[in-house]
Amino acid sequence: MDSDAIKHLSILIVEPSITSTRFIEDQLKRLDVRNIDCCESGAEALASMRKSPPDLVASSMYLPDMTATGLIETMRGDAALEDISFMLVSTETAFAKLDPIRQAGIVAILPKPFSSADLRKALVGTTRFMDCPSPALGKDELEELKVLVVDDSPLARKHIRRVLSALGIKQITEAENGLEAVEILDHSLFDLVFTDYNMPEMDGEKLTRHIRGKSLQRSIPILMVTSEENGRRLAAVQQAGVSGICDKPFDTDTIMKMIRSLRAEQRRLS
Repeated sequence: MDSDAIKHLSILIVEPSITSTRFIEDQLKRLDVRNIDCCESGAEALASMRKSPPDLVASSMYLPDMTATGLIETMRGDAALEDISFMLVSTETAFAKLDPIRQAGIVAILPKPFSSADLRKALVGTTRFMDCPSPALGKDELEELKVLVVDDSPLARKHIRRVLSALGIKQITEAENGLEAVEILDHSLFDLVFTDYNMPEMDGEKLTRHIRGKSLQRSIPILMVTSEENGRRLAAVQQAGVSGICDKPFDTDTIMKMIRSLRAEQRRLS
């Protein structure tokens, strides 16, 4: 089923190197993908997308006229392009360089060179996001779920909202940081909290500790969605009482499994 969905994807490669473009094309064709277009610059890619939107953009980090971060931020700010999936193909490993692009909502970050298995996983994630299945909950139950999304990045909040909306969740409230989330939680009840780790005012760990120790909703499931790579910090978050941690970029399968598990545990305890 996944293989059949993959081969029908339309993919735009944005890569200034002819050699890298050919490598990506060859790897895609090995997975039976045939609808492939190529561009060398960000401006050319944007023009191509506006003319014929692809299902997925596979871009290098550094383009002649902009970075991949600038490209995806432009896409996310354009109503006609904001829902197009984005994949970064790059040798870049610096957290400071990669974090902004993770925040914008991407399906994968592939190293150069990447393996066929890594590419296939990214493409499967794209197809599942496009046709997002229900997380084994009834439609009414999904519509009744009240979710609080806490992240200082507007792009990240927008991406998480898109994923949750695709699952059928409609009651979504947003907060820009932990302090704002605390104020909202003092006045409204929620079924789930999605929070980032690194935020100003109050980060995800402090928010989690506040909810578990001082909130009237101490048992609410808390999912940490973060690009944080420091193992010691993540261990501290787990000790603070998060219900689950998933990386940025995350896939819909991860979110679905977490929601299924958390809702099952809630029903067991109720």
